Amino acid sequence: MLTVDYARLGLRPGERLLDLGCGGGRHAYQAVRLGARVVALDAGESEVSQVRATFGAMALAGEVSSKDEASVVQGDALALPFAEGSFDRVIASEVLEHIPDDRSAMAELARVLRPGGTMAVTVPRLGPEAVNWALSDEYHSVPGGHVRIYRRSTLLSRLGKAGLRPVASHHAHALHSPYWWLRCLVGPAREDHPVVRAYHRLLVWDIVKAPALTRTTERMLNPLLGKSYVVYLEKPA
Repeated sequence: MLTVDYARLGLRPGERLLDLGCGGGRHAYQAVRLGARVVALDAGESEVSQVRATFGAMALAGEVSSKDEASVVQGDALALPFAEGSFDRVIASEVLEHIPDDRSAMAELARVLRPGGTMAVTVPRLGPEAVNWALSDEYHSVPGGHVRIYRRSTLLSRLGKAGLRPVASHHAHALHSPYWWLRCLVGPAREDHPVVRAYHRLLVWDIVKAPALTRTTERMLNPLLGKSYVVYLEKPA
């Protein structure tokens, strides 16, 4: 399940891409398949181990031909271990809302992006996220949870002050908003709740099968209910 549109990001084969806060690695894997040279970075040891193992499996399957094409780093978003202008493209998907000092993280992202390069930033959308916070304190108060809800204007202003210029945006994952409302209503830890489990099965089926009905429905609902706000930015040359 991808949040970022690589065509809008402008990714081309051979380019170097940083996936900040890679988590399970979904964006990193697709970037490798598209021919990019990917560095996946996360603060979590378990996430780094998982992505490294998957890259190893992709190498065995012939999807990765060298270590230069796919590497994993455990690191801090506030002090990225890369030189200025190291990357042609950068992705920071669903990560800034977890970082207390988001301005410093944005400055680091802008620093490692080359002039003329592009970046995709995704954060939870204001409306759906506000419902989650209203329904459950546990949703956002757990260690490592969301520390803020972004208004579009606030996000763009802070990214602009980091030296980035927005060029496009859209919303994504409308079908996931009601799922998280359900989770927050019954308790975020209650993944075993019958209604939550049933909705989760629907989402997995949609991701795996991508049927026309649900794909069309989500595209129509994204402007209204999309869980994620996605903005594409350029670092002026």
